[in-house]
Amino acid sequence: MIRKRSLSLSLILATGFLLSLTPQQNKPNIIIILADDMGYSDIGSFGSEIETPHLDAMAEGGLKMTQFYNASRCCPTRASLLTGVYPHQAGVGHMVNEREHPSYRGMLSDECITIADALKENGYTTLMAGKWHLNARKEHWPVKHGFDRYFGLLDGANSYFGNRPYRPNQKLTYALDNVPYTPKEGFYATDAYTDYALKFIEEGKEKGKPFFLYLAYTAPHWPLHALKEDIAKYKGRYMKGWDVLRKERFRRMQEMGIIGREVKLSPRDENVPEWESLSEEEKRRWDEKMAVYAAMVDRMDQNIGRIRQKLKELGEDQNTIIMFLSDNGGSYEAIDGRGFTAEILEASKMPSSSPASFTSYEYEGANVSNTPFRKFKRWEHEGGVSTPFIAYFPGTIKLGSTSQQPAHIIDLMATSLDLAGASYPATYKGKSIKPMEGLSLGPLFNGQKWQGHEAIFFEHEGNRAVRQGEWKLVSIYPENEWALYNMKTDRTELHDLSARYPERVKEMEKLYEGWAAHANVVPFAELVKLDKQRKSK
Repeated sequence: MIRKRSLSLSLILATGFLLSLTPQQNKPNIIIILADDMGYSDIGSFGSEIETPHLDAMAEGGLKMTQFYNASRCCPTRASLLTGVYPHQAGVGHMVNEREHPSYRGMLSDECITIADALKENGYTTLMAGKWHLNARKEHWPVKHGFDRYFGLLDGANSYFGNRPYRPNQKLTYALDNVPYTPKEGFYATDAYTDYALKFIEEGKEKGKPFFLYLAYTAPHWPLHALKEDIAKYKGRYMKGWDVLRKERFRRMQEMGIIGREVKLSPRDENVPEWESLSEEEKRRWDEKMAVYAAMVDRMDQNIGRIRQKLKELGEDQNTIIMFLSDNGGSYEAIDGRGFTAEILEASKMPSSSPASFTSYEYEGANVSNTPFRKFKRWEHEGGVSTPFIAYFPGTIKLGSTSQQPAHIIDLMATSLDLAGASYPATYKGKSIKPMEGLSLGPLFNGQKWQGHEAIFFEHEGNRAVRQGEWKLVSIYPENEWALYNMKTDRTELHDLSARYPERVKEMEKLYEGWAAHANVVPFAELVKLDKQRKSK
């Protein structure tokens, strides 16, 4: 027996608003598209030189949110996005490392439900294609978490051209529904995810039910793998160097209103050398890496265009909302000696344009991707937690609108249920379910005033942050020293105001501590200690 909360009541209490459907209007189809390791400025409508016409058209015809936040890492973001609670509450406070602690089980908690669970109970066909990365145990595959159909990668990364384990003793698994899948010749992950998504949508159309699609591309996560025709478009574009590229992106972002005129571009990251200090061979190698990276984003956009075309063919384009975002900022990670197989380390030395290679674009590329911010994936500075967010819903969302209000991945559960006129359960499969932490974005979609969050919270591997209004308090592990920034005038976090406003630091630190207790966060030093004790047994 499932006891349901009234979503109307919960959302009215949370937002004072419920997105309404006329009696004649069908429940909308809902699509959430998640990019992987894509930086804040990597699509055209957020300042990039990369060609993303389909995403740009959605931005021009819908809503751009310029201060939307993720959880700074793949697994925590995916857990939080799907459940509407913070990662620790969802059981994925770190990664998929399995620990005997409810916040760090490395799999979704049975005290949570997914958007798919909730919408399935409310008459939706639920579909997923792409990267899962919320534990590869068969009892935790997507079909066990509310999805009627699934195709994709259960692990965190893989060759885009097939199945290629990159860690010792690793068994990466593609799956179709509840059966392992072996990629065939001609396989390219980004295209394959879309192929199955289109197939699932067509099957769902025959059932006459609205559908929810969670399309989680692995692009542009490493390894850098793209198709030759896409790479060719970008070769040579990056020979001008990272400093010039960052300045060009920043200028376009200010012209577009993504970043305020008062905000300054952050300096080149300390891990990135001066462009002119590189040899010509090193410059060409980086240009090739960036050409492949750009091609991966380009191909993802092409496939988003395929989704939109299919909706039009089926007559569903006017009754489908599409929301797009990234799971974290650009990734500085290198393919080096830490836990990679000898074969992969050898492949990391190959040209990135080769399908046999296994490379990443490291600090240099991530610093460009995250223009104009500091830091990267894993940190709670803006470069780690900021994502471009686009919502496109013809006839509902005003063309070309932009919101500067802070919002978070926890809001997508509430938004999806609001759109569907659906209810959120108090219990599910005999378990009490944690209340949603997010707020519906419905008012913003309708061009109305949105109450927004009193505060938004972050923690990953000891890195911490609180966003409250125009203020952000942030610290880096293991130093654990709070820095205070004004997001209205200094979104690139260049001027620490903690010494000037010590009382505000204390107030926001108290907010963080209250949230950490509420979300059952374990200080990272303690988590590391517990891991060492467990390994020594």
